Formats: sequence, structure tokens, C-alpha cells
Amino acid sequence: MTIPSHVIEMLQKIRSRFQTEPLRARLLPKGAAFATLRTVRRASTASVAKYWDRFGATTTPEDHDAIADPLTMADPARFSANIENFIGTVKVPVGIIGPLRINGLNAHGDYHVPMATTEAALVASYARGAYAASKSGGISTALLYEGVIRTPAFVFDGLLDAGMFVEWVVQEVAALKAAAEGTTGHGKLISVEPVIDNNVVFLICRYTTGDAAGQNMVTIATNALCEDIAARCPIAMKAWYIEGNFSGDKKASFLGLVTGRGRKVSASVTLPASVVEKTLGTTVQAMLDYGQVANLGAHLSGQLGTQAHFANGLAALYIATGQDAACVAESAIGITRMEPRGEDLFCSVTMPNILVGSVGGGTSLPSQSAGLNILGLKGAGKGAALAEVAAATCLCGEISIVAAIAAGHFTRAHEQLARQR
Repeated sequence: MTIPSHVIEMLQKIRSRFQTEPLRARLLPKGAAFATLRTVRRASTASVAKYWDRFGATTTPEDHDAIADPLTMADPARFSANIENFIGTVKVPVGIIGPLRINGLNAHGDYHVPMATTEAALVASYARGAYAASKSGGISTALLYEGVIRTPAFVFDGLLDAGMFVEWVVQEVAALKAAAEGTTGHGKLISVEPVIDNNVVFLICRYTTGDAAGQNMVTIATNALCEDIAARCPIAMKAWYIEGNFSGDKKASFLGLVTGRGRKVSASVTLPASVVEKTLGTTVQAMLDYGQVANLGAHLSGQLGTQAHFANGLAALYIATGQDAACVAESAIGITRMEPRGEDLFCSVTMPNILVGSVGGGTSLPSQSAGLNILGLKGAGKGAALAEVAAATCLCGEISIVAAIAAGHFTRAHEQLARQR
């Protein structure tokens, strides 16, 4: 049998590309000098220009103008509270869904929800879910609980010292609360729960954070608590750490699913069969049948909770309103339920880790401030309502995607709205 010449050539290229010694040399550490990047904390026109001078070999003037555009460069210093080594802003397309009717304890009314994304079909899908929900009377929402946690860790010689430390903490909890709350005018330490693992003690410090998401707030407060412990505790400790990686910060965790980290919100709507059929193009039974299979898939694959795509809605809303987008990693867990109510369909989501704020963080940046203004939820007194809007938005996405897959329309929608543009 003769091997075709093009196959021989291909094999020769593969052998030359993956010879052991050249690859080994490629992966070795290199000691060549490199130009360090000086950190700039307060941006200026000059500092931005210096950074862009470094990119000349790989960028074009159009690249510069796309990121360091005139509107951004009119006042680069205004971004300094949110970023270092500033070179401009990235523009993410923003779409709108609504009006989304919400009948909540905190959010009440018809909302236009801004969503920043590069994924075609996403906004259209959420808009369809919002229309179906609003046509059904709106989404009922309730903030059930709130508490942002930080979990410092303390290391001792042995289990006995760890136990004595916990006893001391229990006796001193009022003083520790005062130390933590002395760093903030808005944060309140509402509980301290010790967890012992032999010679290591974690303290689950849970705070309310007013209208802010509160990540920095609870870190600073907990650091003051830890310093007070280190200064006064009579039990010798080997080390302490501001975060023992127990809290679930920026990651999904069972702790977050069960006890929550941030704001816990439940949202629900009952869709009449007529709305399911005319607006969503499917039937109540078809959505229930698919939901049963989807929940089985979630359980078999070990997902935290059972839901379709909370991350899509949260990421789009977080980016549009100045939230910490990395918190989607922990916020996008929870439970989606769909159950028959006579001939109609009851739909709900419960989300224990919504980390949003109507003040602080990136909420004061120009585009993000505008996003909050579109919602009418910028400033003090709006944080709880924003969390309820986030949950309601996710419910819209769950309704729409389940309907699309149940009806066999999911792929077609993406082809029409994305690939064929």
C-alpha cells in the first residue's frame, strides 16, 4: 500500500514541530532583560500616552482611538478609583429588555433592564421572557436575607488551643463587633460563627452592607477584628489570615448555596397556558418535560443547584450597572423550579448569592451610572431593589431558554440572530 505524499509531508511537519529537544528549550526559563511596567494609580493623559507608546509594534491608531477615545480621555482621572495602569475603556454593546413588571417587596413597578453582552440572541431571549412574565401580571420578588461574609483563619499549635480560642471569641464577641464596625458607617457585623478543623479555626463573619455590594467594606472591617484579636487574645497563635478561602468569595460553594453570601432573593410568576403557547411557542407540558430532564442532568453532573443559565443574565446586568463582574462566579448558583398550577405554569428562581450595590464600586463610572439611572435604581436606598431586579431578570432568562429548548427552537434562534447576521 502506498502512503500519499501529502500524508508523508504532514507527518514530517509534525515530527519537526514536536521534536523533544527544541520543545524542551522552548519551555525553559529565560533570563533576558525586560522593561518593567511602572504602576500608575492616578491616570492622566500623559500616563495613558506612555502606555500606548509601548504597544506601537502590535497596534494601530484605530486601536488607540477605540480604547482611549476622546470621551474617555476628556477626564481619565475619574477612573482612578476603580483601576490602575489605566489605558482607556472597552465598549461592550448594551441592549435593553422590558418593561419588566416586578411586584416586589423592594422593587415595584415596570423596569427597563440594561444588559451588556457580546452574545447575540441573549437580549432577545431575556426580552421574550420579560414580555411573557409581564403579560402574566409580573414577577413577585422578595429579598429573604442578606449577609456578606469574610472568613479569617487562625492557626494554633493544637486542638486544645483552638478550642480555648473559640471560647475566648465567644466571650469577646461584643468587643470584636465594635472593632469591626468602627471601620464603616454602613456595615454591621450580624454574626460570628466559628468552625474548627483541629488546630485551625475559621470565623464566619457575616455583615449587612447597606446599599453597597460591600466586598471591600467587609474586608476592612474583618481586618480590624483580626488585629483586635491578635492584640488581645491570650491564646498563642502561629498565624492568622484575613481570608481562609472558606467564604466562597469569587467561587461557587455549597456554603453559598445553603447559607448565602450577599443578598438572597426569590422570584416567581405563574404563566397562563395561553401565554406559554402564544408568546413562548410551546406548551406547559413540554416545558415541564424538558425541565425534568434538565434537572436530572444537573444532578448527575454535580452542579451546585439546578438552573439553566443564571450567569448570562447576571454578567450582562453586572457589567451594565457597575457591579463586580467576577462575582458572577458565586452569584450564578441557585434553584429554578417549574411546576404545574392547574393548566398554568408556576416558575420560580431562588438565588442566595446576589452581590450587587446601588452605591460604591463601579456604580459611579459614567456608563454604569447611566445604566443604573435607566433602571431608576442609582444611589442610597436602592440596593435591595436592584437585587430583586437581578433575580427577576434571571427568571426571564430561565423561562425563555427552557421554552426554546422544549420547543426545539434554541438552535434556530441562534442561527438566525447570530450566525446569519
